[in-house]
Amino acid sequence: MPRTSDARDKALATAEDLFRRQGFAATGLAQIIEESGSPKGSFYFHFKGGKDQLAAEIAERFAARGVAAIAAAAAATPGDATGFIRLLCAGFAQEMRASDFTLGCALQNIATERAPGDPDLTALVHAGLEAWVEAAASHFAACGVNASRSVAQAFIAALEGARTLSRASRSDAVYSAIAESFAASLRTLQDGP
Repeated sequence: MPRTSDARDKALATAEDLFRRQGFAATGLAQIIEESGSPKGSFYFHFKGGKDQLAAEIAERFAARGVAAIAAAAAATPGDATGFIRLLCAGFAQEMRASDFTLGCALQNIATERAPGDPDLTALVHAGLEAWVEAAASHFAACGVNASRSVAQAFIAALEGARTLSRASRSDAVYSAIAESFAASLRTLQDGP
């Protein structure tokens, strides 16, 4: 029976964690190989494109998980835009607390360090963030929120900026501020009965 290996998945998970905690540029392939426990030969077999290939795959996977999280929050809050916002903000706050305020966003970190100089990675990051905006906009529209795409762009931008503020302040208070601010704004943006 052929032997299976989880070296590829471990390398991706390790690289994503390191990219989120310390950034793309500060993360070396040797560190990823060592911390993931991947055999060097196996690592280079799976990632012939090196760190750029890792970044591309991480961007796609991270974006897909974000869309899934937005969809789950939308499913849990049908017709309730304010509840949707509060649920996502609470989830982000919990993730920051659980990581001891060390986790940044994989897409944001890659964009900060590689865009626009790397057109391929820039396109992947842009597509991922656009997918988040579209997923949120769809739920806002279903909740009767006017200008749902603009609201979704502002909300995703606020969540992304909040990671930086949360890491710097070692506090999750910014997520409560976002939730309350958007809740107040939504009262004026929703269609009446």
